[in-house]
Parts: sequence; structure tokens; C-alpha cells
Amino acid sequence: MTMTADELPDDLNALKAMVLSRELENARLRQIIKELQRHRFGRRAETLPEDQLLLGLEEAEQVEADGLEDREQASSDLRRERVARRRTNRGALPAHLPRIDVVIDIESHDCPCCGKGLHRIGEDVSEKLDIVPAQFRVLVTRRPKYACRACEEVVVQAAAPARLIEGGIPTEATVAQVLVSKYADHLPLYRQAQIYKRQGIDLDRSTLADWVGRAAWHLRPVHQRLLEHLRASSKLFADETTAPVLDPGRGRTKTGQLWAYARDDRPWQGTDPPGVVYVYAPDRKSERPMAHLNGFVGVLQVDGYVGYRALAAGNSVSLAFCWSHVRRRFYELSTAGPAPIASEALRRIAELYKIEDDIRGRTHEERRAVRQEMSRPIVDDLAPWLTEHLALISQKTKLAEAIRYALSRWDGLTRFIDDGRIEIDSNTVERSIRPIALNRKNALFAGSDAGAEHWATIASLIETAKLNGVEPMAYLTDVITRVVNGHPNSRIDDLMPWAYAEKPIAKAVV
Repeated sequence: MTMTADELPDDLNALKAMVLSRELENARLRQIIKELQRHRFGRRAETLPEDQLLLGLEEAEQVEADGLEDREQASSDLRRERVARRRTNRGALPAHLPRIDVVIDIESHDCPCCGKGLHRIGEDVSEKLDIVPAQFRVLVTRRPKYACRACEEVVVQAAAPARLIEGGIPTEATVAQVLVSKYADHLPLYRQAQIYKRQGIDLDRSTLADWVGRAAWHLRPVHQRLLEHLRASSKLFADETTAPVLDPGRGRTKTGQLWAYARDDRPWQGTDPPGVVYVYAPDRKSERPMAHLNGFVGVLQVDGYVGYRALAAGNSVSLAFCWSHVRRRFYELSTAGPAPIASEALRRIAELYKIEDDIRGRTHEERRAVRQEMSRPIVDDLAPWLTEHLALISQKTKLAEAIRYALSRWDGLTRFIDDGRIEIDSNTVERSIRPIALNRKNALFAGSDAGAEHWATIASLIETAKLNGVEPMAYLTDVITRVVNGHPNSRIDDLMPWAYAEKPIAKAVV
């Protein structure tokens, strides 16, 4: 809004105050514009996204290999040197892979010198990694019928084995492959149908969707039990991300939420296996995590979303907040231009992270002792320093917002000092959110609320299997096979992904 000269105050001090106020507001608006520009045209995180970084590395490594090949073709000495180095560094191929022996023998076993017979004194053996492209096959099940010549009405036949898709064509392994391709490798069903069609298998997308829906129905109790296991932990991470869902009535998408609850005690030598469970909800209300974590007692590590605070209303849940979110706000200010206060805050926070790097993997008692000695002085100095500078700057600036964000959550931010089980940030659960974001990028949206629930169910089992070093397709094949064959609910813990971590899984039949 512009002002005329007549509307300006005649008092010099009042005019100065007005100019100063307008300048502060303009500075705030410029900062907001810079943030919007960075969000729209620049990087959206403090570091390059992992997938973009890997793409850049791939290109650089390809260029390096191209140059090496050119030099090796021109120099036989260099080629021999590189071959010897590759043989030294390549390691051994996994023992479980099948071996196909190819013998390259001489044409004649007669001595080229005297003509007598040669005898074998040894051999050179080398191994190369080969691949057979994915190949479909048909399993033909025959069930002979038997009759008694004496008893005309007697017919005996073995019972048909249980199948996930009764009357359908897929094995459980085929369905598991579809699930892993969709929820782990981020291939939408229509792309999978295109891949199958190239091999002469005409599977409609709707057929694949039917398989996924039926599998999700059978896997639902396993998903629910996984949530119960994590809810019984004393320390969890929580986060949420958007899940666009098709809203047929309005012809567009609505925004649901996938809530993620993760456990990973490995950084402090905890004995509980890692896991993550996703739960779909149509909104982001605080009632959602309260319902999902009903009965949870312990420490919940979260970002700054106020919706989690309702969980801490009683005495059963303590909230630990995330220093990464605090750091991000100061980082955004420091990258927009000279910002000495934000830069100094970043330096102090970096000292905390350096300590965490050094103690990762130690017991929680050792971590607590080091934090008391080294991290406590840093946070004790940081709080009054932030408070002091907050009083010196305009309360309308983004810097003031960043400082208030930290100070208003100070108890939760410093809770890790007194508890070696708590991490300095919630990056553990944010890493678990990345596969959901990748799938969202490829699939764009879920077809319905029920589809989003399937997404949550299957992704939970796949990602927990990966966290425990279990191959997802073999795991899902075995679990689905057991469930459709009447695996007792009293032994459902046998189907948890970590139960497969130390036992072999029979080779899947596709």
C-alpha cells in the first residue's frame, strides 16, 4: 500500500521509526522471496538428493572408464596392469550362485615336442558373472485320479494345493515379484504389464491390480502384528508424508497421509531388530498418531509438527525433537546471503554432530557419558546465546522465527543429552520415508483410500525386510504361501521379517 506525502508524519523521530519499520518488513519479504526462489529453482535440501548424486557419479565413472579403455587399447603394459588390479580387487562371487562349468581344452593331448601323451598338472580357473534374463515358465500340476475296480463309486485324488489366486494363473512367487516391483522398485502396474507383454505374456493391468489387492488382504494381519511389535518398543521415530489419493467424486486427487513409525536401535547396540511400519490416514490430525500408537510407552523422536504433542499430554510418552530440522532453518538463511548469526548457529550445531559421529555404535551408557561431558556445555551455551540475539533483532524476520522454533522446543531438543538411546535427529525415519516418496513420484497417486492402505501394508513388510538384510521377494513368497496354507495366527511372529534374517528361505518357484 502506497502513502501520499500528506499522510507522512511531520515528527522526525516518528518518520524515522516508520522508515525503519518499513525497511525491516521489506527485508523480511526479500528473505521470503529468496526462499521461494530457492524452493522453485534451486536445491530443496542442504545436500543433493541421493538419486541425483548417484546419477552424477555414474556419468563421471562412465567418462573415466571410457578414457581408461582408450589408454589400455593403446598400451599393452597398461592393459596387463589393469587386468591384474581387477583380479586383485574384484573379490569372490557369492557361493550360493549356480556354477556352469565351461572347459576350454587344447585340441590335442599329444606332446608337440616328442609326440607322447600329455598328463594334466593343474588348471587355471576364472569366474565371470553371467545373467539369464527374466524368464517365465508354466508349472503344470497334475493330480491323478484313482478308482477301485471292486467299488465302482470310489474315486481317490490328492487335494489341490491352496493358492492365493484360486482359479488364476500366478504362483505366489509371481505375485511377490509384482509386489516387489511396484513397492520396492517403484514400477507402476501398467509398466510391469508392458514388460510382461514383451515376453509374450498378455497380463492386463487390472489383473495385476487384482493380485495386489488379494495379497494385501492376506498380508494385513502380518502388517498389524508388525505395528504391535513396534508399539511395544521403548523408543520409536515417527514422521508422516503426503499420499495423493484419487478422489473420483471430484475428478481430482485429495491429500492423504502415510504415517511412518520406525525402530532402529543398532546405533546404541540395542537388541531389538529394526523395523518400520506405515499406516495410511485420510488426514494429518493429531488423533491419527494417538490411535496408531495407543499403548506406546517411551520416547518418540519426531520433527517439530505440533500434532505429536497430544501424545505427550500424559506421562507415558516423552517427545525428543530433531536437530536436523533446526539446522535446516539456519542453513536456509545462511545460503540466502550474509547471515553471521545463522552461520554461527550452524557452527555450534556442527560441533554436536561431530560428537555424534564419534560415538555412533557405542552402548547407550557410553553415549550418555560422552554427551554429558562434551555436548552438555555446547547446548548450555547455545540457549542463552540464541535468547540474547533474539532480543536484538526484529521479531518479524525469518531469523527470529528460526530462533523461536529452536527455543520453543528446547526440552525435546536436549533430551538426547540424558538418554543414550535417543538420536540427535529423526533422520532414521526420514530415510524410511524416501521409498514412499520415490513410489509417489512414479505412481503419482493411489487409486483410492483402500489402495493407499495396500501401499502401507506391503511397503511396511518390504522395507522392514530390507532393514534386516532379508531379500524381499523370497520373504513375501514364503509368507504368502504360508498364509494361504493356513499358517496359525498363534505363530504369526514366525512371519515377521526379522524372523527370516538368520534362516534360509527356500528358493522361490516362479
